[in-house]
Amino acid sequence: MFVKVSGTKVSELELPEESTAKDLADKLHLNGPSQAVGVNVNGKAVDLTYPLKDGDAITFWSFDDPQGKEVFWHTSAHVLAQAILRIWPDAQPTIGPPIENGFYYDFGNLTISDQDFEKIEEQMRLIIEENYLSKRESFANKEEALQAFAHNPFKQELIRSFPEDAELSGYRQGEFFDLCRGPHLYNLGKIKALKVLKTSGAYWRGNHENEMLTRVYAITFPDRKMLKDYLTSVEEAKKRDHKVLGAKLDLFSLKEEAPGMPFIHPKGTIIWNELLAYLRQCLDDKNYIEIKTPTMMTRDLWELSGHWSNYRQNMFTSEIENRDFAIKPMNCPGCMLYYRGQIHSYRELPLRVAEIGNVHRFEPSGSLSGLFRVRSFHQDDAHIFMKPSDIRSEILNVLNLAHEIYSTFGLTYRLELSTRPEKNTIGTDKEWEIATEGLKNALDETGRPYRINEGDGAFYGPKIDFHIQDAINRTWQCGTIQLDMALPEKFELEYTAEDGSRQRPVMIHRAIFGSIERFFGILIEHFSGRFPLWISPLQVRLIPVADRHVEYARTLRKQFKQAGFHCDIDESNESVSKKVRNAQLSQINYMLTVGDQEVQNHTVNLRTRENVVLGEIKPEELIASMLEEKRSRALISPYHK
Repeated sequence: MFVKVSGTKVSELELPEESTAKDLADKLHLNGPSQAVGVNVNGKAVDLTYPLKDGDAITFWSFDDPQGKEVFWHTSAHVLAQAILRIWPDAQPTIGPPIENGFYYDFGNLTISDQDFEKIEEQMRLIIEENYLSKRESFANKEEALQAFAHNPFKQELIRSFPEDAELSGYRQGEFFDLCRGPHLYNLGKIKALKVLKTSGAYWRGNHENEMLTRVYAITFPDRKMLKDYLTSVEEAKKRDHKVLGAKLDLFSLKEEAPGMPFIHPKGTIIWNELLAYLRQCLDDKNYIEIKTPTMMTRDLWELSGHWSNYRQNMFTSEIENRDFAIKPMNCPGCMLYYRGQIHSYRELPLRVAEIGNVHRFEPSGSLSGLFRVRSFHQDDAHIFMKPSDIRSEILNVLNLAHEIYSTFGLTYRLELSTRPEKNTIGTDKEWEIATEGLKNALDETGRPYRINEGDGAFYGPKIDFHIQDAINRTWQCGTIQLDMALPEKFELEYTAEDGSRQRPVMIHRAIFGSIERFFGILIEHFSGRFPLWISPLQVRLIPVADRHVEYARTLRKQFKQAGFHCDIDESNESVSKKVRNAQLSQINYMLTVGDQEVQNHTVNLRTRENVVLGEIKPEELIASMLEEKRSRALISPYHK
């Protein structure tokens, strides 16, 4: 028989009848620990024991692929659970999913601490050395599955929650058997490095009314160096933690009186305003108009948009004069009212309407995290109303705008296209085809690589997501482009076509920063608090050597402020070296020491925060250089060596 293999030099291979995916991997010499950790056959993720048929289309996943990591880490979660049961036989396993970095497993009837991690790791290594094959076992029905887990009430609750016709299965490795849909690694020997990371409490099924479980986090790799690099990056991430740096640099704070609603301090506000000024410049260049819609609107609006029935649990609501109101969780419905309030011609389209709106969403207190997960935040939304023929060009415009903005901050990114879900979508097949092709053609035209997530789009249209990568290679989902066929229909939006008929516009939502608070937090960590000059909250510090030099420093401060720079003077009684050190810890871009010689020569002694000492320089020369550095939005100082 012949099978088709993607991602290899040979696209079609002949195999003996009854060959499995593992046989094919062996034939292709995909035997390394990071190779062939998972496989997709005809669009379905399966185990490597899966029997192949003539004409099958096969894709092998390595550990570098997101799907490969998922298989690797889900199998590893079973190793963790098996190890814990060997040490604490009375523990009750619940669920153990892969997450962005590693996996966790939740247990009932288990109490552990950091001191237990070493013995858990030791037991995991023993299990891996036993190198079990992962064996999938299917259940004929729910009753059979319930019997298999008769002593675990958590598993029984899960099984009962599945649809009657659900395909139920479990995986066995040695003495351990767990409810799981798979797929799994072929054998455990591919796991070469592991680390138990932390433990915490977690409510069963995320409901605070349920039992509190013990959650154990861990991570595994097919290579020891990968683990070492990961742990190094974790330590680096701790140093860059925006919650720590935000307090240290006096940028923002979070207070009990307003949980999940950040206070932006004066220095943080300088950065905030620069971000918005840059964004508005980009919007103006691309012919956007900007609006501002109310923060609180009536229940009628949210019922029309569908939020009241589908999103109410995440909304802050209030009753005023016997009418229900809600604080907006998103800007879209307000923009629909703006568009509907006027008569539009095809000549106006595409109409690009931006709003930097403050939205509020109820997030459980346990999920709040600095600026990354908040209840009050600002979205840099835009809604673009257009004709169907405009889709490709408008998507391309947004893709190019996002590229320009992310590049300005030194952020790289990957693109993902999510297509129509199988069920419960709106719109005709033709509309979905036009929309999806428009997005795909625009992506193809950029020449940038992208990944397709089949069936992962929203019910109202396909979408493109931007996953940006920071200075230490972490990824963050920020920007999005979503094509919406629902809201224009619900709000009965129209434009007058060239032939005089009334037509429904196509609309896309787009955000680039996403949440401005979250993007701010990402930038704090990306730059590790060392902001480039153009967004730096304090760009210059003057350091007088003695009191007699303060007056000259004040004259210089006025000169720098008139040139548009944020500048202060350290008039403390500390030594010059201590003043310099304090300025460096505050991540001030330029430190200018002034003493007798500088006063006499009308100069300053220049030092950068990277401790590059340039010596004497005329203030006018430095200001000219800084103005160019600011104008070009340079990421690195021209004085950096």
